[in-house]
Amino acid sequence: MEAEIVIRYDDVEMAEAVASAVSPDNFKVPRGLNVKTIRRNNEVLAMIKCNRGFPSFIATIDDLLFCISVAERTVRTIK
Repeated sequence: MEAEIVIRYDDVEMAEAVASAVSPDNFKVPRGLNVKTIRRNNEVLAMIKCNRGFPSFIATIDDLLFCISVAERTVRTIK
């Protein structure tokens, strides 16, 4: 299974902050799972590939979106 999530922001700085906050997750994944998060202009792109079954796929998407939400709130609080 594969998913691509694209989140657009009003500015590049927010996109960079969010992508940087969640990109460490690109390296800490179990076998059969691949998550890559990058910034492209004012967008954060997350590509997910999962061979571990549907529950793991959904849990990964949920975890990623939760981390993105926390990063967004943190950046807004700091500003």
